[in-house]
Amino acid sequence: MVEWSFKAFADLTPFELYEILQARQAVFIVEQTCPYLDADGLDQFSHHLVGRDSDKRLLAYCRLVPPRVKYDEPSIGRVITPASARRKGYGKLLMTEAIRRLRQLYPNRAIRIGAQLYLERFYNAFGFVRCSAPYDEDGIPHIQMLLMP
Repeated sequence: MVEWSFKAFADLTPFELYEILQARQAVFIVEQTCPYLDADGLDQFSHHLVGRDSDKRLLAYCRLVPPRVKYDEPSIGRVITPASARRKGYGKLLMTEAIRRLRQLYPNRAIRIGAQLYLERFYNAFGFVRCSAPYDEDGIPHIQMLLMP
């Protein structure tokens, strides 16, 4: 069972923010050996979706960025499941919940993501379709994808 927390940046406690940043750095910087600036100025405008188990351990996380902040459309970014929580379906639960929340916040809007290329099929399963040629982002091949309303 996953317990979801959904908060605007200003509503995160210092502990929650630290936990989120630590998890993102563990996945994107350490695991993927990709030095980049994770604190990109978008967190303050975003909602943060965190899934935890009954012991309050972080199982999944993403941020929901409003329209016209990163893209014209609302978007989902910084999608992670920590290594200890992978291959248990939490990523699918996270994306389902993130799409549901964005649909509530911004009904009848397309949702855009910048996805690592190797995850294209994962996102296709939610209805996202490729809408760009592959491009390099911090040394990792990415594509943009859209989910229509």
